[in-house]
Amino acid sequence: MVVVKSVKIDGESIHVFKNAIYIFESSSGFTLELDMIVSEVVVKKYKKEDNLIVEIELEDGRIINSIMNVKILQGGLPQLNLLCVLDDPQEYEDFDRVNENDSWFPNIEEGITLDEIRKVEMPNEEVRLKLKLPIDQVDWLKNQKSKALNEMFKEIIYDYWKKENTK
Repeated sequence: MVVVKSVKIDGESIHVFKNAIYIFESSSGFTLELDMIVSEVVVKKYKKEDNLIVEIELEDGRIINSIMNVKILQGGLPQLNLLCVLDDPQEYEDFDRVNENDSWFPNIEEGITLDEIRKVEMPNEEVRLKLKLPIDQVDWLKNQKSKALNEMFKEIIYDYWKKENTK
């Protein structure tokens, strides 16, 4: 079985939580495919891209450099599917093979949770709130910098969660 050691996309290393690399056989030919569980940040970064320059380092020392198509796989965890057409699948004889008619497919989601992924790389999302507050608090909020407000609200929410969980 072939094991992926590291992956670089456009020269940048990405954190891969779990993966499966294999040859996909279909009536139209062969593709080299790499399914990966990555962070939500990585999915967001590459979801609008069609092609990426990918370097895959295998545990046995081989390096695969290729321009690969990217697909975002829908599921419970953030996933990328990278693929490229193979002219000569014989070069990859030791890779697992998946046929389009097979019912078996690599399950890379097993054994990892979204919470574990977010401990490594937590995405930030913009949120807009509409509140009714006393005018003195509104005036104070308007005079604060965004960075300071972001930190303050993070701390307030985490403190509130802790308080709620200890009840």
